[in-house]
Amino acid sequence: MLEIKGLGARYGEATALDEVSLHVDEGEVVTLVGRNGAGKTTLLRCAMGLRRDMTGRVALAGRDITAAPPHRRARLGLGYVPDDRGIYAGLSVEENLTLPPAAPRSAWPLTRIYEAFPVLAARRRFPGGKLSGGEQQMLALARVLRAGARVLLCDEPTEGLAPVIVQQIGEILRGAKEHGVSVLLVEQNLRFASTVADRHYLLAQGRVVESLDNTEVRRREGELLAYLGL
Repeated sequence: MLEIKGLGARYGEATALDEVSLHVDEGEVVTLVGRNGAGKTTLLRCAMGLRRDMTGRVALAGRDITAAPPHRRARLGLGYVPDDRGIYAGLSVEENLTLPPAAPRSAWPLTRIYEAFPVLAARRRFPGGKLSGGEQQMLALARVLRAGARVLLCDEPTEGLAPVIVQQIGEILRGAKEHGVSVLLVEQNLRFASTVADRHYLLAQGRVVESLDNTEVRRREGELLAYLGL
């Protein structure tokens, strides 16, 4: 569903990404793991078209979208959930969900959204700014599914959340996967990542240095946690 080849990006003289290549298959959850500054968020922003000075190629479902602007990528089924969630604080939950235009084929109807996110159904009239951090994260995920995302780019969706909310986020991602949605997930919580993801790419200094499956992650958990400084 998502293929990235030879991706490069810089911040001034500093290299943020250096010839990064990876792929995410249909209905697959893949995590990007690495220390702070490894280039994980930059990679998501490049994939979404928010960094126009990148080099390399981005393809969605076999279609080259390297030159497409962010709104065009969104219409084609690429959804971005930034680490700041980006919800509209002054709009209600339902207004946040219905404001973005929905792709006709892959958009989740509101009834399905509320079945998957019952807490949002209960708070549909609440302003986004009045939700808890976990509820805001759920709203951010629900909004891109409502808009018709077939591939989710998620930047640390569990950061700062209580364990019970982290568990709920995991259930939501697994449910989306069962419906054929693909996910590229930036995640520092290695244990959480291994419960939702099929594969993991380890980034270091802007490069993919390893590709790991869950068996390998469990076997090397101590080593990887020490490397990540967790």
